[in-house]
Amino acid sequence: MSKEKKIKIKRPKAEAPKGFRDYFGSDIRARNLLLQQIMEVYHLYGFEALETSAIETVEALGKFLPDIERPNEGVFAWQEDEGWLALRYDLTAPLARVYAENQNHLPSPYRRYSMGPVWRNEKPGPGRFRQFYQCDADTVGASNVLADAEMCTMLSDTLEATGISRGDYIIKVNNRKILNGVLEKIGIFDGTELEKFSNQRGIVLRAIDKLDRLGIGGVKELLGKGRKDSSGDYTDGANLSTDQVDLMLMFLEANSKTNMKTLSNLSELVAGSKIGEQGVRELEKISESTDKQGYGIDRIKIDPSVVRGLGYYTGPVLEAELTFETIDEKGKIRRFGSVAGGGRYDDLVKRFTGQEVPATGVSIGVDRLLAALRSKSKLAETTQGPVIITVMDRDRIDDYQLMAAELRNAGVRSEVYFGNPKNFGNQLKYADNRHSPLAIIEGGDEREKGVVLLKDLYLGSKLASQMLTNDEWKSQPAQISINRENLVTKVIELLSRYKQ
Repeated sequence: MSKEKKIKIKRPKAEAPKGFRDYFGSDIRARNLLLQQIMEVYHLYGFEALETSAIETVEALGKFLPDIERPNEGVFAWQEDEGWLALRYDLTAPLARVYAENQNHLPSPYRRYSMGPVWRNEKPGPGRFRQFYQCDADTVGASNVLADAEMCTMLSDTLEATGISRGDYIIKVNNRKILNGVLEKIGIFDGTELEKFSNQRGIVLRAIDKLDRLGIGGVKELLGKGRKDSSGDYTDGANLSTDQVDLMLMFLEANSKTNMKTLSNLSELVAGSKIGEQGVRELEKISESTDKQGYGIDRIKIDPSVVRGLGYYTGPVLEAELTFETIDEKGKIRRFGSVAGGGRYDDLVKRFTGQEVPATGVSIGVDRLLAALRSKSKLAETTQGPVIITVMDRDRIDDYQLMAAELRNAGVRSEVYFGNPKNFGNQLKYADNRHSPLAIIEGGDEREKGVVLLKDLYLGSKLASQMLTNDEWKSQPAQISINRENLVTKVIELLSRYKQ
């Protein structure tokens, strides 16, 4: 008899695609709290909520396919009978489509905020994901540059509201019109023929946007022939001449210790360019407005290196950078860099309506900001888990469930341990893993006496890590006995300590 051939089943790897995120419970709670803090500031400034679809047509996103067989570069796209569809790569392009559809029913200016995931079809790296959260605020229909100044002050207030200390961030502001003025002077910008040199300008913008990461030397390579990175990947350059590169570097080095001096340097650099001079005047108004409101150069600074990579910006652009460093679990220095950015995009709605509609906005990268706050130990209050009701007697599970119901009715997050209750130590280990503040214990002896034990897990951990005398231990007991009828009141009292 011939032996049966065994069929090997190839099992899929239990891992997410590279560059995508999985969110666990504590991460979701921390993120939601952060979103709530951001939303409160946006709401304080008068913005209203708007939720847009995660799927848009390619045309609505403002990208165009290079050929019919190949999806969009930079976005996740697929073809259906009605054409190409794509996952949104930001929250701004969908806003332009929504405003164009509903502008007759919306107030003008229209002030909205939006929060949600976006997707980028690009190479992932440390702190760079293909899926991440953004939190946007935009004003559509206001041409006044003071609307751009407001974005700067609101972003400053938002960062501080989330726990970023003053001095740990800087909001850098520039104007794409100034950059266009410099590009005009080197011969690759013509306001009447925007398609001319468009590819070369795009390379220049992306090169300048990488200044913080690559330094002047790396940017100089990208402005010239090109650059090979540490992985061996080669990036084509803008192929500017030596004189053109020198003028671009002068633009980047116009930065000074005061906004007034930086503006003076930029004014000299773009003299003779109408669009460049207009850009300087707009930055002057922004600087004057923010300064009068008390937002000095320690919070909002004019910086020529800020260009923003997206091509739809038409005027002022801004970027919030975290300036502190932390040490990661491997002992390496970690810098978080930019956590937010935005600017003016007066032509985005025009694609749908044919009429220019002025607009400006700001977008916060929630994931990176969350990581920065966690590294600064600003998220301790978000890790509190549920109160754990231990199971000392399997036959009395209904009594334990009743405790949980009473606590929940009083607004206390709680759960009954449903694992194997045989090993009590495992139950406390579970409570510790869940970041539980309290464990409730009621065995047979406690039941007869009409009491329950409350084990303060936070205090117990603190006492165990300190050299305390017996008297100090007794004055701060990590476990107390209370009457059963006082359970809810006492639990609320203990939990209130951690909210102060």
